[in-house]
Amino acid sequence: MYLCYIDESGTSNIPGNTSHFVLTGISIPVKYWKSCDNTIRTIKGKYALENAEMHLGWILRPYFEQNHVKNFENLDYSQRRTNVLQLRNAELLRLQKVRNPKHYRQTKKNYKQTDAYIHLTYDERKEFIKAVATKVSNWGFARLFAECVNKIYFDPSKTTTTIDEQSFEQIVTRFEHYLQIISKNKTEFCCGLLIHDNNETVAKKHTDLMKRFYQKGTTWTSVKNIIETPLFVDSQLTSMVQIADLCAYSLRRYLENNEDELFDLIFKRADKHKGVVVGIRHFSDPSCKCKICTSHVKDSVT
Repeated sequence: MYLCYIDESGTSNIPGNTSHFVLTGISIPVKYWKSCDNTIRTIKGKYALENAEMHLGWILRPYFEQNHVKNFENLDYSQRRTNVLQLRNAELLRLQKVRNPKHYRQTKKNYKQTDAYIHLTYDERKEFIKAVATKVSNWGFARLFAECVNKIYFDPSKTTTTIDEQSFEQIVTRFEHYLQIISKNKTEFCCGLLIHDNNETVAKKHTDLMKRFYQKGTTWTSVKNIIETPLFVDSQLTSMVQIADLCAYSLRRYLENNEDELFDLIFKRADKHKGVVVGIRHFSDPSCKCKICTSHVKDSVT
């Protein structure tokens, strides 16, 4: 049994507020699930993040309140948290007085989403994420699948599917191909299960798509090895969905901002066939020379 954890980065809306939409699936054999979960839990523990969700979009951003705490780096975790919370509470009170409900709601949301990480400096948060990505890069049993869509080159008038639907079909197809290939080398049938971050709208859409794929196949393959419809879980409680978030974020930030430190680590786990990356596609200008596009011709990442 192979588990494929799925998450996304960016928005599939056109134009939206990101140039790319990335849907990612990371597959591991079920026998490694416990060790993977323990590994992530151990790293989190070193940074006092045992019960925190690892959401890169919120972790890797500046927390300006920290700049106003004297000698922030020299304080212990408890002192850092106390000082930041004092500043944040004062700011929320100020926003209520100036009667700016929109700004108040957005600020309150930002504070809630980042609360678990405020005891860490920006460099410590980067260090934490890099430590996790480094571990993932060394999981030789893991395989990464992703559809990275540059929305500038996606023409809705020329397709019957949305960006989200196209991306999900690609993930299903590549995971299914992977399972079919490894099944040929084993005496037992290899089956796979999709596990997705819970979202009510996405859950219905992807469940309906999988039912169709079971009946008619995807555009490229019949679905024989993936069992059941996707399971939708709370990412706060599931470390491996958080790893899928890390992978999706790393791919998108590389394609949009050329940030390659995390990308180079997680890209090592891209599914390959005869040295060529087949698990990840960059849907973009045919002349694109990014590391993903060139890897389809020549294996540029070892």
